[in-house]
Amino acid sequence: MLRVGVLVSGGGTNLQAILDAIDAGTIRNAKVEVVISNNAGAFALERAKKRGIPAECLSPKDFASREEFNEALVAKIDSYELDLIVLAGYLVKIPAAMIEKYRDKIINIHPSLIPSFCGVGFYGLKVHEAALRRGVKITGATVHFVDEGMDSGPIILQKAVEVEKGDTPEVLQRRVMEQAEWKILPKAIDMIANGEI
Repeated sequence: MLRVGVLVSGGGTNLQAILDAIDAGTIRNAKVEVVISNNAGAFALERAKKRGIPAECLSPKDFASREEFNEALVAKIDSYELDLIVLAGYLVKIPAAMIEKYRDKIINIHPSLIPSFCGVGFYGLKVHEAALRRGVKITGATVHFVDEGMDSGPIILQKAVEVEKGDTPEVLQRRVMEQAEWKILPKAIDMIANGEI
């Protein structure tokens, strides 16, 4: 059984997609052991608690230095003996020591077709605003392994989504979540849990 930790900063819609996929049997041989957020008010923590999953808040603001936070985050991850760490809308830079220790065991979902609209500053609605500003006809989402760069690790899965006339960033964000993110993130976890990657 793959022991999964999910790191989140907000509402936890991707976390919900993972939990629903486990319930439906589309993620096999995996269990969410912990949900960790940098934001005490993240609704994702409530989603975890409702499922009886440990929900932890670890915020950089609660530490004297970034180094202390980084050490605490790695220690927290270590304490759950995780096989896979899923970044599902986690807006904190992952410490280099954690990437090294969990090489090829950390995955991220990004709301564009990498290499478009990714890297520093591209997260949440900013990605969809940039896509609409550029006038792309196709956008989508990408699941990739996390390395030392920003959205630069090896790609696992991508799914395209059409941009429609009249889209706002919010409308496009919702369509990318529904048509791409909530499908390929659970699929990637299932593939990893069952030795297909």
